[in-house]
Amino acid sequence: KSSLLNRLIGRAMAHVSKAPGKTRTINYYLVNKQFYFVDLPGYGFANRGKEERQGWGESLSRYIAGEANLRLVVGLVDPRVPTSSLDAELAAFVRAAGRDLLVVLTKADKLGRGPLAEAAARIARDLMLDRPPIASSATSGAGKRELLAAIDQIIHDKEE
Repeated sequence: KSSLLNRLIGRAMAHVSKAPGKTRTINYYLVNKQFYFVDLPGYGFANRGKEERQGWGESLSRYIAGEANLRLVVGLVDPRVPTSSLDAELAAFVRAAGRDLLVVLTKADKLGRGPLAEAAARIARDLMLDRPPIASSATSGAGKRELLAAIDQIIHDKEE
């Protein structure tokens, strides 16, 4: 998450670690004096105890349901692995909370065009998405323009 966030912002603001699950708190990054990107703890691959992961889930739920200024939840999914029950639960929770969800397929540079399209269709179906997921790569920058355009459109549609 942090690598993609840095790529989108265009500078190294979020700390990046080689091991997943290092983000343990809610981190706010002011982008252009108009809005924040908020980096939340992940829920998928963290090598942490059950209690700590459960605490993250509770913090995530409180934030998504209760943050008045939240305009969009961006969920990151690795298209190379099967959709998890946690992914489905998060998507359902975001919808139930009345929030917009945009799913980003990370590490898109690791799959060919055909397998990536198949994964996108599978994930959209499994998560019952309202809009297609956007493929991206923090390494190559692929999908950055499309992702920023989608974020901009969703945020501005909410303001109207």
